[in-house]
Order: sequence, then C-alpha cells, then structure tokens
Amino acid sequence: MPRRDPRVTLCQMRDHAREAMDLARGKTRKDLDEERVLNLALVRLLEIIGEAANRVPATDRERYARVPWEQIIGLRHRLIHAYDRVDFDILWQIVTRDLPPLVAELEKILASD
Repeated sequence: MPRRDPRVTLCQMRDHAREAMDLARGKTRKDLDEERVLNLALVRLLEIIGEAANRVPATDRERYARVPWEQIIGLRHRLIHAYDRVDFDILWQIVTRDLPPLVAELEKILASD
C-alpha cells in the first residue's frame, strides 16, 4: 500500500478546520443545540481532522510539536466512541477558540516545507 503524502493530510486538516470555522461564523453556542445539521457537520469535521491527524507519521508529529496531536486524535476517538456523551460546550470552544490557532500553525507548517 502506498504511503500517504503527509502534506496532503496536513492540508486536509487545515481545510476541514477552516470549514468548521466557516460554519460556526455568525452562529452562537445555542445554535449548536438548535440546528441539527450544524451540530452534525461540526462533529463530522472534527472527526475528520482527528482521523487525518492520526495519519500523520510519528516523525512528522514530533517535528511539528506545536500541534496538539494527542488532543486532536483523542477528540476524534471521543466523538466516535462516546458519541452519546459529547459535551457540546467543549465542542463549541474547540471550534471557536482552538481551531483558529491550529489553522494558523498548519499554514506555517505548509508554507515552510
């Protein structure tokens, strides 16, 4: 099986994070409870970001230590396996507070290689 290109995976992480941020723009935490499609979309985008992070080789994760790899991957596991116990206050904070610096860091990484 051919090895995945880590740059493609990093771009996927960045692009899905941007999409989540775009979906949340102009929305409130209350909208997350009231708009089922928004809720499902944000959960799915975060799952994809976590799955992509898990595909980044360990050597690259070590190289780019400013990215919180374990937290991103752990979030994916939580969303997939404990889907019925997701704290949507935390999810909203991740989308609105944690994704912007992640996108900025991924853009730095992608610009430097």
